[in-house]
Amino acid sequence: MMKRKEKVDYARWIFVLPALLVVGVLLIYPIFSSLYYSMTSKHLIRLTYDFIGMANYKEVLTDPNFYKAFLNSILWTIGSLLGQLFIGFTAALAINRVKVGKGIYRTLMIIPWAFPSIVIALSWKWILNGVSGFIPNMLVQLGICSELPQFLSDSSLVFLTLIFINVWFGAPMIMVNVLSALQTIPQDQYEAAQIDGASKFQQFWFITVPHIKIVVGLLVVLRTIWVFNNFDIIYLLTGGGPANATTTMPIYAYNMGWNTKLLGRSSAVTMLLLAFLLLVCVVYFTIIAKWEKEDK
Repeated sequence: MMKRKEKVDYARWIFVLPALLVVGVLLIYPIFSSLYYSMTSKHLIRLTYDFIGMANYKEVLTDPNFYKAFLNSILWTIGSLLGQLFIGFTAALAINRVKVGKGIYRTLMIIPWAFPSIVIALSWKWILNGVSGFIPNMLVQLGICSELPQFLSDSSLVFLTLIFINVWFGAPMIMVNVLSALQTIPQDQYEAAQIDGASKFQQFWFITVPHIKIVVGLLVVLRTIWVFNNFDIIYLLTGGGPANATTTMPIYAYNMGWNTKLLGRSSAVTMLLLAFLLLVCVVYFTIIAKWEKEDK
């Protein structure tokens, strides 16, 4: 007996095609073009260039500034991510317990995230200005500091300052998503646990955590990629200075491409950055898949 051939539904592919074209133009093409340019002597000004194989990667991997930028990116990502998770998670737990005005508190918390990053960066640059900034002058007036602290130019303060600003900016996203996950937990589970004599910590560990760990895991993946690739906040506040103290991988790649005009070498940096983030994503998704398997 002959099997009937399944009819292909071409209509759905027609509807999906525009989205695929946009993804192809905005994502796939830049990746492959960067991969190609990373193996050439592509220059910002010169029109002609040659294929040079892995020479750009060798130059980048033997540059001490590359490892400094990579270490800065790691510290920047870990510091920002831990701060955002702690504040966002704590705020979500607190707001979830509020009985009246929950929407108002949620709206107030989300305000920093609602503003464009350029507005956030320029506002903090004005607030922390070492001469006329509100916070430095307030600290001097209160007697906390004997002289105006240079939050954005003192190498001992600048990195922690940037992490603080990024935590303030990104924590609302964590809060909103965790709060949404908390509100999906059936309340009867907490009531049953209270009847059984479970403590608050036991309720949190055995009820709250299992219900939200997948959401938190996905947030960690997204925020890791977002923070590691962050360019605008650091560039607008410090430009990577002072003395490369805040130069991260995106800033390093930008300077390589536009200051030295070596687009081929800059492309090599971006491909190394892509490879590292793909590796991080593989690790994260492996852990999340294990969690999902345990929950089934």
